[in-house]
Amino acid sequence: MNSTEKEISYTSTNSYSTLNKVSINTKRVWLVCHGMGYLSRYFMKYFKALDSDENYIIAPQAPSKYYQQPSMHVGANWLTRDNTSLSMDNVINYLDALFKAEELPVKDKEFIVLGYSQGVSVAMRYLAKRQIQCDKLVIHSGGIPKELHPKDFYYLKPHAKVFLVYGIQDEYLTKKRMDEELNRANALFPSCLEIRPFKGKHIVNIDFINTL
Repeated sequence: MNSTEKEISYTSTNSYSTLNKVSINTKRVWLVCHGMGYLSRYFMKYFKALDSDENYIIAPQAPSKYYQQPSMHVGANWLTRDNTSLSMDNVINYLDALFKAEELPVKDKEFIVLGYSQGVSVAMRYLAKRQIQCDKLVIHSGGIPKELHPKDFYYLKPHAKVFLVYGIQDEYLTKKRMDEELNRANALFPSCLEIRPFKGKHIVNIDFINTL
């Protein structure tokens, strides 16, 4: 028996989470992409120490939810290796709608994009695809997509800063993997990259976030 895989297009609805409000006192707007297993509303806990008057945080929600074993807590996933390109196209459409709804980047506000773990690949691919200007890009404990090239980020403003943040005890990082990620980051951002290792495992570095 031969089977055929086909494709259809349809309209889908997804949520996202925000923390604080945009006002005349807001100095920074954040777009933060969570890692695998998170829900956007719970990812917000890492940003609660930021000044609520000066910081507005937006967390997109990964579209594919699942039950985590054995706790049966609900987690979410952005992409898998199966048909990654099509899945990323759907994520791009979702982020396009989010950017339109939130009118991003917000005029006269510093715009910070942070990807954590699996969220790194989503954030970086979207920035490169849509050539979104940001003032700071945080690549936190996640892999840089191999298809990206330096030319994909030539559009960034000269003052833009890129931070590569990772725990030196990260259980997912071998020395070979870390060397590859460092080389890739240096190739993509030769003049604006800052390397920020910290003592810790595969966790969100709240102390670093608070310094931004």
